[in-house]
Amino acid sequence: MDLEPPDSHHLRAAWGWLELGNAAEAGEEIARIRPAFLNHADVLQARWAICVAGLRWEPALEIAETLVRIEPKRPAGWLYRAYALRRVKSGGLQLAWAALRPAFDQFPTEPLISYNLSCYAAQFGRLDEAWDWLHRAMEAAGDIQKIKQLAMADLDLQALWPRVREL
Repeated sequence: MDLEPPDSHHLRAAWGWLELGNAAEAGEEIARIRPAFLNHADVLQARWAICVAGLRWEPALEIAETLVRIEPKRPAGWLYRAYALRRVKSGGLQLAWAALRPAFDQFPTEPLISYNLSCYAAQFGRLDEAWDWLHRAMEAAGDIQKIKQLAMADLDLQALWPRVREL
């Protein structure tokens, strides 16, 4: 089901406010969406981004879990859930890994899944595995330079930087 005006306008406005760095105004726009559409997948993605902008990891996790439940074929929900799981008080890297690893089997061509698995493996100290996941991300993206640029700016992958520089 597609959102229609005025809800679609509020959603676009929320994303605009997020791009401008104003999560509070984005939240105000989401609050204008009719309650029946607050669990629409596109609205959930904006709600998640608003929570992340405010470093509100617990509600971000709840939203991501809802997104995975209602739209399991949408990779964003799986990525969002792992991202939030890594940061909630009761979470961590192991939980994030366990939540995201099955997503690779479902979405092998989604580069951000492989990329994040590379980050997690690197943080576990499993550098050869991290390197393999990073290569999968490059293959899935079809753009080595794009993934290389991301990796060289990512502290999670700092241990791989010497190898990444050689690409």
